[in-house]
Amino acid sequence: MFEFLSIEKDTHITVYLATDTASDHLYPELPADPRIDVIGIGHTTVTLAWKHSPTALQYKENTQYCVLINEEHNYKSLCAAEAAIRSSGMKSTQALTLSLPPHGPLLDPQQVMVLSNGELSIISKDSNGEVRQTCVGSKNTYTIPNLTPSTQYYFDVFVVNFLTNASATYTGTFARTLEEPEPKVTDMNDGKVIQLTLDGRKQKFYTLQYRARHKQVQFAFQSCSGQVHIEISREGKMLMSEGFAGLRHFILKGRLGDTYMVHLGSTEPSNASVKVQVSSLFHKPFFPALPESLKIKSFSKLRTCDSVTIAWLGTQQLSKYCVYKKQIEEDQVWMETRNADRCSGPESRQKGDKVLCKYFHEVNLRRAVTTETIKGLEAGTVYLFDVYLIGPSGIPVRYYSKVVKTRKKC
Repeated sequence: MFEFLSIEKDTHITVYLATDTASDHLYPELPADPRIDVIGIGHTTVTLAWKHSPTALQYKENTQYCVLINEEHNYKSLCAAEAAIRSSGMKSTQALTLSLPPHGPLLDPQQVMVLSNGELSIISKDSNGEVRQTCVGSKNTYTIPNLTPSTQYYFDVFVVNFLTNASATYTGTFARTLEEPEPKVTDMNDGKVIQLTLDGRKQKFYTLQYRARHKQVQFAFQSCSGQVHIEISREGKMLMSEGFAGLRHFILKGRLGDTYMVHLGSTEPSNASVKVQVSSLFHKPFFPALPESLKIKSFSKLRTCDSVTIAWLGTQQLSKYCVYKKQIEEDQVWMETRNADRCSGPESRQKGDKVLCKYFHEVNLRRAVTTETIKGLEAGTVYLFDVYLIGPSGIPVRYYSKVVKTRKKC
């Protein structure tokens, strides 16, 4: 019978009991030089290296190196680290699991803190930061990912006997991650279109800068694909922030010489693409007057084996409308409509796709509808129709694509 009594304050201990007295090296052996070397520092990564433990070299199947990362201080033992984590108020013990060999003894998972499968996990998180641990097998180098820039971290390495959970501790070290580089700022010129591809996976913002030449400034945004988030600030004050897909146009009033900062990012994990334009010449709008809807309508009763009739809304402003067609397979419909580049204009189309271009306007908006019958089509065939509205500025606005299938029998 063993009895344990804490003589100062509440504490946590680990105990190993065995009947096999012939077994040596219950605790792993450290190398002659047990220091941890920092061999690489990045903005969000630190690379560590240490000399091999003789025990780990001899008993590779039962021994692993485990790395502990925290923002407070180094730990003298795995037991001390576990006690500190327990005292920080951690309620769940699900993260504390041991990767046991097939024939190893069954240990209570609440009594150990070695993480299985080499997964990096947050063991404990409180007001003092987070403690993370990963086991890296027999490797004696490891690059820690997902750190915070310009932050000091403390690193400990433990060599652990997975049969007994006994461990030995290398001499801890610390390092500070590099400061995050200032985002590259691109200057915008009056009226010049900038097209950006936004990487949604990295959640990275792109920064544009514009110095106003007049009191009023107009911004135009056209999302070509995906959902885009924009923020506009002036002299450090946020003016607007919103996400959108399609077209956005803003006129902001300030003072001559004000500096505007534009931040753009993708709101989705996938990439997004956006065109941006800015100008102090507010009397020259970028986009033409747009109709209430950009949908194309087709008429089933007017559909034949070799012709299709489509209609779309126009505006009171005289504008140019160009119609294009494309023959597609039925199983391509979703991909063609889903992946359409909303910023692309007629210049991106093949010459054979063009049907016609015409000018149209109507003072009475209730009658601002124009129709077109496209002839010379093949029977029982699926076609994709596009209409481009081209205003005085020359920037094309693409209507939503319309898919129509000609009749098979007439």
